[in-house]
Amino acid sequence: MNAPGLVLGEGVVLPDDVELGAHVVIHAGVELGPGCVIEDGAVVGKPPKVGAASRSPRDAAGPTRLGPGAVVSAGAVVLAGTALGARTVVAVNAFVREQTVLGEDCLVGTGAVVGRGVRAGDRLRLQTNAILVSGSVVEDDVFIGPGVNSMNDNSAGRLRPELRGITLRRGCRIGGGVDLLPGVEVGEDALVAAGSVVTKDIPAYAVAMGVPARVAGEVPEAERLGS
Repeated sequence: MNAPGLVLGEGVVLPDDVELGAHVVIHAGVELGPGCVIEDGAVVGKPPKVGAASRSPRDAAGPTRLGPGAVVSAGAVVLAGTALGARTVVAVNAFVREQTVLGEDCLVGTGAVVGRGVRAGDRLRLQTNAILVSGSVVEDDVFIGPGVNSMNDNSAGRLRPELRGITLRRGCRIGGGVDLLPGVEVGEDALVAAGSVVTKDIPAYAVAMGVPARVAGEVPEAERLGS
């Protein structure tokens, strides 16, 4: 294993078949499954730093776990307390915050951001520069297009309300550049057209579009995942 500039936290055990790039930082408390790949300049298990006004928890984030075959690509940062499922890929310059759980075979695209405490199932596709806001819940087989923004604070930081992440049900698809407002739910197998602004819940199997997004039809049977 040739890993120039490697910084390895206390107690971290490297599997025999792990692949490490140059200048990788692996903090204490990281558990690596067999066949993991951590590319040049990636940081895994970094403890979070929060500002004085932040409402994020200040207790220890816990261990960081990468499942078998997980990949953290060049320049990506995965904070402490995160669990990546088997074969999940965090792409170049992506950022995954603390205490997040991503299932198996997920993709966090280039420059994408996953907020604190997100819970996602298997086969999530979070495309380039998309933001999955803290506290969100995502079921299996969800597609989130490039440049999607999700939000969890209706007051834009002014009134400090309870933060409300979004909920994306199984198999739904969110087109590029969509804005998802705090607390909205997109139903199973629903499709939100590119550029829409989702201000209220979208029912299962609906096609929604516009600003604000309104139901304009149904997803054809042939495009639904089924049971």
